[in-house]
Amino acid sequence: MRLSRQVKQRVLAALMNQPCTRPSPAPAPAPAPTTLLSRPPPYAPPSTVTFSTMNKNTEQEHLDAVFKQKRALRSRVRKALKAMEPDLRSQEDNAIQRIILESPWFKSSRRLCAYICCSALREVDTSKLLSETLSNPTGDGHTQRGKILYVPRVEDKNCHMRMLRISCIDDLVANSMDILEPAPVDGDGNVREDVMLANEPVDLFLLPGLAFDRSGRRLGRGGGYYDTFLKKYLELAKARDWKQPLLVVLSYSVQIMDEGVIAVTPNDIPVDALVSPIGVIPISQTALDRMKL
Repeated sequence: MRLSRQVKQRVLAALMNQPCTRPSPAPAPAPAPTTLLSRPPPYAPPSTVTFSTMNKNTEQEHLDAVFKQKRALRSRVRKALKAMEPDLRSQEDNAIQRIILESPWFKSSRRLCAYICCSALREVDTSKLLSETLSNPTGDGHTQRGKILYVPRVEDKNCHMRMLRISCIDDLVANSMDILEPAPVDGDGNVREDVMLANEPVDLFLLPGLAFDRSGRRLGRGGGYYDTFLKKYLELAKARDWKQPLLVVLSYSVQIMDEGVIAVTPNDIPVDALVSPIGVIPISQTALDRMKL
């Protein structure tokens, strides 16, 4: 159903990750740097074990160990996120979004996929990014910034997620878990464009997660939705001879791990860059080229 004015106010307040009645504002944080951070270690996609050399028992034992390690790390990071002071979290949210909005690689993007933050999951806020991207739409469905935006809609519990095009906040509805998603059809009854069926490629993905490192490893929340979707989209882009999109994760300081802490499997998709409150960490050669380190 459509959102009423009262509900939309609550939605916008939730997107901003602030209560509807705000406390006295905290002192403004120092301006965040817009330059890239120093070059990270050489990029290497996650590949800790060649599974083809294993027998089935050894492979399963290894996978069980990896999943156990992932569960332990998820628990640890969730506790760290829960312990973050609200003022610090707000400052880091603002810094991350400001860095992205001021970056040349974001400004030059024309078609992008971005997640809608969920405060209950303690994800990095994306409300300002969405608001800026969706500001002042024109008659052809583009925004003032000339961008086309796709956001996720979870279809089932079997890792099936779609990215659907929206043009305003009103296009979002709350699902059964009160998570905002695009309605499958717009207000006129037209089916929304699915990014997998679009005629042009996406330039940029802004991705969530629980933990990340400087070699491109990303730890999700265990559902496999993003890794499954990204694998399909990257295969589609390759088949159509499109330029591969830039995969960028948004990370609080407490979510950045040391090398080797995040266990991976062959199904885990590495990312190209990481945006933290103190700057951008380019990882892959794609990021180094496009972000002009």
